[in-house]
Amino acid sequence: MNFLKPTTGIGALALGLALAAPAGAHVTLETPSAAIGSTYKAVLRVPHGCKGSDTTRIRVRIPDGAVAAKPQPKPGWTLDVVQGDYARPEKLHGATITSGVREISWSGDLPDAYYDEFVFRVSLSSSLKPGGTLYFPVVQECKQGVDRWIDTSGKEDAESPAPGIKLLAPAKASH
Repeated sequence: MNFLKPTTGIGALALGLALAAPAGAHVTLETPSAAIGSTYKAVLRVPHGCKGSDTTRIRVRIPDGAVAAKPQPKPGWTLDVVQGDYARPEKLHGATITSGVREISWSGDLPDAYYDEFVFRVSLSSSLKPGGTLYFPVVQECKQGVDRWIDTSGKEDAESPAPGIKLLAPAKASH
């Protein structure tokens, strides 16, 4: 008996949904929320290439309100950062900072058949508003093609949603 051969309408529907799910998959963040004023460890999850083509580069734009970004090197991949000015000065550990990493990219080879993660950390500015979403637009370059995960509309049916985190109220200090 072939377990992949659906024998009922429900089986056919379940198999169809299971096979279709990866096609709609996109680059996401492992942890979907973080408190304002905290340090956030961003883990970008890359589930596939571009329409079957191997991924060769992942670029993430660091949005306003996310400061002091530090990428994690990845063995076998080349790491590059683009520095730039912040939209407004930010306070971090008692110091005022006006610039930092604005874009991070990893270049290498990730076959379409495999999954991988790309990690960086940022400090979330106390000027951000609780309840909002902070988006980290990603461009996924492949041997053939490019996927731009840059839609920051927040719409459930967005074709190319940017990874984002829900902003939580700052954590209360314990005494």
